[in-house]
Amino acid sequence: METTSPEADRTAPERRRQQAERTLDDYGRASFPWYGLDAAFTGPRRLMQVGAAADGIVQHGSLGHGDTPSIRSAAVGDEESKERFAVVVTVAASPVRRDGTGVLDATSVSSAAWLAGSGLLAHTWPPQMDHALRDDWLDQQTETAFELADDLDGPVWTVLSLPVDGEPTPFHYRETDFGWILAGSATGGVHLGAYGRGMSAYGLGFAVVRDLEPYV
Repeated sequence: METTSPEADRTAPERRRQQAERTLDDYGRASFPWYGLDAAFTGPRRLMQVGAAADGIVQHGSLGHGDTPSIRSAAVGDEESKERFAVVVTVAASPVRRDGTGVLDATSVSSAAWLAGSGLLAHTWPPQMDHALRDDWLDQQTETAFELADDLDGPVWTVLSLPVDGEPTPFHYRETDFGWILAGSATGGVHLGAYGRGMSAYGLGFAVVRDLEPYV
């Protein structure tokens, strides 16, 4: 039986604390407000990932709510169906600009829809699919998600009104075999995306996150 040394027991929480502080610092570098689910959601919250350009400017990031989704093949079927989570993606509204590697496209609601769609796929493992096949499946589905995000007026999207900082706001919304995806814009110079599974999108509301500590 593998044992853990007393030193490892003491240092593991410290490593987690340091990692959480570094991640919190990454979110703190953003020049735009972060959005999450509003106070009506009382479940667990967590930091996820920040995306930055080559020049270090934070462009987008995600905040998780509810269960931590798993993509393990062992989690398919009944166990996966019990997962209840919603992830909110905040994207800075920015024009075309240059960074250290070239020209960056302007962001839009389609950017938020694309990030939400690819995020949902990253946490999806279709039943009865082995590891080798999932990589091919993921590439194919990711390309499809990009095409759908570029056609928000297409037939797969419907309009759903949800509160953002208490104000009814229209979102583009679609359902998939693996969960739901939505995207829209908020005040404060950001676009919002969200994806989830096991939690109905129809009852959600979004709000500016003024304190990230509950997510740590």
